[in-house]
Amino acid sequence: MSMMKTSRPARLALVAFATLALSVGPALAQAGKGRSMGSRGSQTYSAPPATQTAPNQARPMERSVTQPQQAQPGAANRPGQTTPAQAPSFGKALMGGLLGGFLGAGLFSLLSGGGFGGLGGFLMTLLQVGLVAGLVFLVISFFRRRAAAQQPAMATAGEGPAPLQRDMMQPMGGGAGNMGGFGAAAGRPIEIAAEDFNAFERLLGEVQSAYSREDVGALRTIATPEMAVYLDEGISDTAAQGKVDRFGEPKLLQGDLAEAWAEGEDEYATVAMRFAMPVATLDRATQKVVSGDPNASREFTEVWTFRRTRGGQWMLSAIQQTA
Repeated sequence: MSMMKTSRPARLALVAFATLALSVGPALAQAGKGRSMGSRGSQTYSAPPATQTAPNQARPMERSVTQPQQAQPGAANRPGQTTPAQAPSFGKALMGGLLGGFLGAGLFSLLSGGGFGGLGGFLMTLLQVGLVAGLVFLVISFFRRRAAAQQPAMATAGEGPAPLQRDMMQPMGGGAGNMGGFGAAAGRPIEIAAEDFNAFERLLGEVQSAYSREDVGALRTIATPEMAVYLDEGISDTAAQGKVDRFGEPKLLQGDLAEAWAEGEDEYATVAMRFAMPVATLDRATQKVVSGDPNASREFTEVWTFRRTRGGQWMLSAIQQTA
């Protein structure tokens, strides 16, 4: 009996694929399914500042009800303005048309037997050509100087806001009470106190627990309506496959504040968090483990944004994965 032989590259590819499948499966079990989603107010499409906990830039939002701001058109595209590239084109067209007219008239006279009118006529034609060339040169220079004078103003008009800077960021290790500081973003910077960080750590556990229990009602009380919808969709997608995600209690290992700001009555805080928790996906009917390990913790690093109306309770507003 002959046995099918597999080449070494093919075997390596199969091993790599199996390893990837085993590693990706559990990672997608956490709330959010490993995607970046939600809203961060005016900063939704701006990357949060890197922190010690999340030194790599957070991935851009993949889903959000917040529409990206339309880019301002460049000054070169604004009607009624002449760009440096337009002036030379205008001058070349003008010079070409006039020279073509003079040369055409001279050739027509030559072909009709009249010639250039003798030496005097020829010199007069050259003089006229020289005068026209000088006039076109002056016109081109005028438009170039005008365009150069307008260029700095146009560049300023097309620029966006200055890059955001953090006023202060203090790393945290081992507990939310050590997170602290200010963050600066568009809007008014706000201070985040110790009780706020305690609320963030509590919400980390409550969101994961409610998701694991498939308790959509609880998610609606601790997440914004937008995030509650996304999390509900994740639960429904897993259920449609005949599976269920189960998490253990998350343990916050490290976290720090990326930025915190206010926009009108709404306040936002974006926090990088590294946490560990057991994750597993089970068969819904048999409760057998399909992927992951309910008894072994895995580490995750995510950037969570919380929002509250001034004086209200913090709610989960966005989850972003790190690159």
